[in-house]
Amino acid sequence: MRKLYFLLPGLGGKFACGGLWAELKAVNLARQICPVEVVTYRQREKETLFLDDILKQENLADKIFVLSWGFDVPKLAAKLKNYHLIYHAHSANYGFTLPAEVPIITVSRNTLGYWGQKAPHSLIYYLPNQISDEFRDLNLERDIDVLVQARKSSSYLLKDLISTLQKHCNVQLIDYYVEDLPGLFNRAKVYLYDSAEYWALQGVSEGFGLQPLEALACGCQVFSSVNGGLSDYLDPGFNCYKIAGYSTEFDRDRILEILKRPVLPAINEQQLAEYRSENILKKLLVILEEINTFFDKKESYTDRIESLTPLRIATLRAAAFKQKIIKRLR
Repeated sequence: MRKLYFLLPGLGGKFACGGLWAELKAVNLARQICPVEVVTYRQREKETLFLDDILKQENLADKIFVLSWGFDVPKLAAKLKNYHLIYHAHSANYGFTLPAEVPIITVSRNTLGYWGQKAPHSLIYYLPNQISDEFRDLNLERDIDVLVQARKSSSYLLKDLISTLQKHCNVQLIDYYVEDLPGLFNRAKVYLYDSAEYWALQGVSEGFGLQPLEALACGCQVFSSVNGGLSDYLDPGFNCYKIAGYSTEFDRDRILEILKRPVLPAINEQQLAEYRSENILKKLLVILEEINTFFDKKESYTDRIESLTPLRIATLRAAAFKQKIIKRLR
């Protein structure tokens, strides 16, 4: 197994977000399989390697750089084109392409489908994000009726639905970092999440959406959007409710009814097993073994598959149109 260098812009400050925490979880899981180091490339961190220093080394043939920060990937891929690379894809729709020699590991089936179309000749894998074991139902008394985290929430949720609900129940809006998120989810009866507007404004997709799944694992009834990676595991009417359903009053009435009489059972551990560390480690081992084998043999392959470029697509369309004309003339 080659050593993995996980590239991150920094480890805190303006770079602190769900994507960073998810990537650091992946780092800890990978460490159980092969040698791993975190390497930053924008912000120098104490006791952490820095990319420009790494590139001064003479031999990096036994290393693999893992890219993940979407907006930085094109620049990093160009800078590191002479080295072994993996793209750990969270969100989709950044618009860039990658050469077929860069394997892609996606965190959701939604992103898997995107890259399956965007990079049909690349090695592509599905490795979901991890739900830590501390996210579980502790069967505690729930003193919060409705829980909302401000970040990524839609203007509808923050301005309309919350104000309507506050007239009828105890709503807690979180707009700060929570140290004990499992504990908070175990205090809430209903959790609201609506990120479709946020990601539409960003121009990229919801890569995975950890919070609704974590809330489900802790026994919350979840009202959520189902955009992007959320569609991997959310099943409206069966393990969650689709939020922003036609009218504010309709949302209000459904939520208040749940508070009176929960109608959905908590998600069971069998449904969560796919996202627990045991399953992810098994998958990651297989993926890394196959990628290492590919890098071992890549240089010996000379018959590369023709890329599906815009020009190639135009040529294929013209050929198909020509065949239609010939058939009609016959």
